[in-house]
Amino acid sequence: MNTKKIRLTAAQLSFSVGAIQENKSKIIDTLEQSEKIQSDIVIFPELSITGYPPEDLLLRESFIGKNFAVLEEIAEYSGSSSAIVGFVDRSLNEDSTDNYDRKISNAAAIVQNGDVKGIYHKCFLPNYSVFDEARYFAKGSSPADLFWYEDVAIGINICEDIWIDNGPAEMQVQAGASIIVNINASPFDINKTNSRRNKVMEKAKKLNVPIIYLNMVGGQDELVFDGGSFVVDSAGEILYQAKQFQEEIFSLDLEVQIKDIISDSKLTLNIKKQDLPILKPQDTFSELESMYEALKLGVSDYVRKNNFQKVLVGLSGGIDSALTATIAVDALSSDNVIGIAMPSKYNPDSSLEDAKNLAQNLGIEFKVIEIEETVEKLRTLLKESLQEPLSGVTDENIQSRIRGNIIMGLSNQLGAMVLSTGNKSEMAVGYSTLYGDLAGGFALLKDVYKTEVYKLAEFRNNKSEVIPLNSITKEPSAELRDDQFDSDSLPDYELLDKILKMYIESDFSSEKIIASGIENNIVYDVLEKVDKNEYKRKQVAPGVKLTERAFGKDRRMPITNTYIRERYL
Repeated sequence: MNTKKIRLTAAQLSFSVGAIQENKSKIIDTLEQSEKIQSDIVIFPELSITGYPPEDLLLRESFIGKNFAVLEEIAEYSGSSSAIVGFVDRSLNEDSTDNYDRKISNAAAIVQNGDVKGIYHKCFLPNYSVFDEARYFAKGSSPADLFWYEDVAIGINICEDIWIDNGPAEMQVQAGASIIVNINASPFDINKTNSRRNKVMEKAKKLNVPIIYLNMVGGQDELVFDGGSFVVDSAGEILYQAKQFQEEIFSLDLEVQIKDIISDSKLTLNIKKQDLPILKPQDTFSELESMYEALKLGVSDYVRKNNFQKVLVGLSGGIDSALTATIAVDALSSDNVIGIAMPSKYNPDSSLEDAKNLAQNLGIEFKVIEIEETVEKLRTLLKESLQEPLSGVTDENIQSRIRGNIIMGLSNQLGAMVLSTGNKSEMAVGYSTLYGDLAGGFALLKDVYKTEVYKLAEFRNNKSEVIPLNSITKEPSAELRDDQFDSDSLPDYELLDKILKMYIESDFSSEKIIASGIENNIVYDVLEKVDKNEYKRKQVAPGVKLTERAFGKDRRMPITNTYIRERYL
């Protein structure tokens, strides 16, 4: 069987949702670069024109129309290098007089020499976890379609298509494909990196064809696309692994087998004038490193794409605010992070000292705003209004809500986004104050359990010690009353997180959690706290998704839930 080399260029880039003109510019710039090195095929990620996920923008006809117009512009610009571009396709119902009676498809267009040469429609639409594609898109009906580049047959499919056993990839190879190109917008979680790569390696070996797996990179609301694109040969071996959490355009010459299949729809391959340098695969990150990089990229893109430059972080001297501020500095630079300490009479001098030391280590602006006088005024006001003493929780939360008011006021005045500092463990059990410490535009640690907060802090300090040791080693406390510690209200965080992971990540029943060896009264108490505080979590700002069951789109529980109440009777 004859072989031929195909020069591939893969554009692992960040494409922002709705930034259609900006996305077009990135695509055209890449095409220009690819023409210079005479690439045969240039590959862009899933929905690269619109960004992913567009959500209900897909219901707007103007959005779909703009996406089409830009695709035509890209096609008109295209030269001898063929480009695979993710976009939204549309077909109107010819039997209807309603111009909005149409179906749309998650699609890949093949453009070359000024024309759209072919279109592939995604056949398998994910409708689980953070994905809602069945809400918007129609399924493709031609999974076995091939696209020809001279005498080389190419199978193109999109994201979910590659994971299906006996799906589009298998059908395309059976039809004669010599190579598979899979374009993706696959969001990061801590369990994905190795599993996606291993599955593609197995499929390439099984089908005996090379596979190009191209993933998007960048943050979009709570999602982070981690890149990590790779090319696998027909033996299932990694030829190239792109960087994670960074934009990268890479090119390589891939040798493929030519199968004896006849087709009239062939595109032209370029003649190479010079060899490309041999690429060396990039190392993948460890779990902690990938979590840290995902948090950096998530906050950086969320802040900047929403037209903010600076952020505010309330610094308590504790581990959560210290880690939040540190990640923010690593992502946005010290010039763009402002630390705010708001001590009351319950905050020991050591906590303020820890906050000051952190700010100094990070090189950020630091403000101290005393709140005790304001707290006392509000406390008196409420007592007079109610004509009764305040309960402990009411009294404690006054401090938190005053802090929320102060930092949001600074946000308004300075035009800086507030990063709230609560972690997943606290949000799970409601150990937080609505309109107080939960106030903010982005909840950076929303999907980070407390035990992982400590691990990430130590990981970061191993690079350079910026987080004060006392912030890591002292017993955690909300410092809203004398001698208060988290352990007064919650189990030890190691135990708490163990329960939470079983309940939230794995949907274990209370009986199954108890059977793991944990006291039933502790289990019932924790689960009741989780279930009763859904209303709080629904009002929390978005934050970076790291786990398979992040609060938000991943885990969609009803707020009003009689089933839960009955379970605890």
